[in-house]
Amino acid sequence: MSFKEFAKELNGNRVEGEIVKTVFYSLLTSFAFLGLLYLLKFKENPVLVEKYGFYLFFASLGYALIIPTLRQVRAYREFPCMSGMMIGMTSGMIAGFFPGLIIGSTNGMFIGGVFGMALGIGIGTWSGKCCGIMGFMEGIMAGFMGGLMGAMTALMMFNDHLKETVVISFLIGGAILSSLNYMVFKEMKENEKHFKEDHLMTIALTFILIAATTFIMIYGPRSVLFQ
Repeated sequence: MSFKEFAKELNGNRVEGEIVKTVFYSLLTSFAFLGLLYLLKFKENPVLVEKYGFYLFFASLGYALIIPTLRQVRAYREFPCMSGMMIGMTSGMIAGFFPGLIIGSTNGMFIGGVFGMALGIGIGTWSGKCCGIMGFMEGIMAGFMGGLMGAMTALMMFNDHLKETVVISFLIGGAILSSLNYMVFKEMKENEKHFKEDHLMTIALTFILIAATTFIMIYGPRSVLFQ
């Protein structure tokens, strides 16, 4: 019954009703940025599209799944300890693993691991602090581990269906984050949201993430394998 309620609320007036809209605004921001990038830089150099286009596309999809979770958690502000720990761990792991995998696929393990850890720890602690220090710590640990594991996976799969690995990782990560959205709804469905915001944060955060990913992917340092 709770899952049917959750599905119904995706078109409702609660914060869950903002999830689909947040995905849309995030994708719109990313695709607008990539479209402008194509006109200004990639159009004159098709090799860049072939080299980076696939990974930038999936980076856009990944961020469009991560950001709605942040918005949902921010709306309720405070969670029970166990729920907050799960939020910090899950968001930190996925926000570390997937960007680490993407950058690791184009720049190598070191820069991929550093980028993945930075995003994973940042997003994990931001969302995990909803229950205090334990969720905060879970965010750090999950972001640290996820960032390194994502970049390591990219290196291990470098000559063995790397792009297919990115697709599979995206699908599994999407399923995990969707389950987290449902868990948050189930835990907080009796509570009203405490914090209201427009989609400016979604647009700004998406722009920062996709711009940083693109800049590091094209101009960032590379390991010997990617020279």
